[in-house]
Amino acid sequence: MRQVLLYLFVAWSLVWGMSAQAGDGTAPVKVGIAWQQSADNFKRAIQAVKAAGGVPVILNQMRPAGFEYDGTELQPKYLDANGILLQQYADIVKRDTYHGTNIEQVMQGIQAVVFLGGGDISPTLFATPQPWHGIEAERNYQTTRDLSEYLTMTYCLDHDIPMLGLCRGMQMLGVVSGAPLIQDLGAYYQRIGKQDHYVHRAPRDSNGERHYTPHDVTVTDTTSILYTITHSTLIHDVPSWHHQAVGDVSGTSLKVTAITVDDDIPVIEAIERTDTRFALGVQFHPEEAVKKHLTQADDAARFMPLEDALNYFRALINAVRQNP
Repeated sequence: MRQVLLYLFVAWSLVWGMSAQAGDGTAPVKVGIAWQQSADNFKRAIQAVKAAGGVPVILNQMRPAGFEYDGTELQPKYLDANGILLQQYADIVKRDTYHGTNIEQVMQGIQAVVFLGGGDISPTLFATPQPWHGIEAERNYQTTRDLSEYLTMTYCLDHDIPMLGLCRGMQMLGVVSGAPLIQDLGAYYQRIGKQDHYVHRAPRDSNGERHYTPHDVTVTDTTSILYTITHSTLIHDVPSWHHQAVGDVSGTSLKVTAITVDDDIPVIEAIERTDTRFALGVQFHPEEAVKKHLTQADDAARFMPLEDALNYFRALINAVRQNP
């Protein structure tokens, strides 16, 4: 029932978005929201895209050619004991990407795409595969979703479709582009003899729950897409919730455009592709700030202003309007 209600909400959003923009002579921009299993996670992105003036469209699931599924879930035979995609199948996905699938049909009429946050990406999909990080409490792989997003993102990059990656979405942009990930920041800090001050993700509270934490981000490239969004070299109070990060972009088509420094260690906060018109990934969650402000959440004032958060989605939409 929740899924049905969500899709009815999306249909209403489409009608509302088109009618809201018809009066100013500007054609509505259809912004795809990359598929995932949890319908609840779409709500913030739908809200942000609408508030920025776009028309949100939830994309259909993408599946590699020849892979077998039980309903929407990849069959267990493709996974190891930790839920990670087996290497032989990861190699097929990296080699064939979206070729032989129906992605042309899925992307028909879609002008930009947002990739959302979520669980960890199978390390077998990295350009240089890594084993499981070994942290039982962080075993949160979303392999079925990995495949859909990997195919959708490679299609967007190959066809120069503007895209915005948020948190996991930025990490997927790194993986698709050939960059490695730091699989756990806490373990990484410990390995190099540094202290994890929980800048990027709040520790669990007394009820065992985690919440978004605000911190500042430094923009390092004033020629970047990010700088055209922020008009500043400092972004205040971004909502953050992650334990992984892009590790290095050397030898790829990416450039680093923002960092956060914790205990003298820089952590990458934004990346951009240098070979497309708009492929931006940010490690934080502007869509969460949008939700908090629009719903007047009790802690909204702790996070970046509404207009600042909306500018990420406006920039994505403007990238389409400037070069339809």
